[in-house]
Amino acid sequence: MTTDGYLGLWVTADGHVRQRLLPDGRYDEARGDRESAYTGRYWIEGDHIRYEDDTGFSADGDFRDGVLYHGGMVMYRQD
Repeated sequence: MTTDGYLGLWVTADGHVRQRLLPDGRYDEARGDRESAYTGRYWIEGDHIRYEDDTGFSADGDFRDGVLYHGGMVMYRQD
């Protein structure tokens, strides 16, 4: 899968966390009723993603079989 294949909206099964990976290398993550709870930059290398939010906090995750595993969460691509 190319980097472009990872772009778009990723959502936890309960819909509480919604993370949009934008084509300009930025992300916007909503939590519950709080839109844009976390925003920042991301980098994808192979199937690995690294994040740095605008406050300097960093995290990472992995894409496996069409699922994003990030920060203890399991996220699914939503069209």
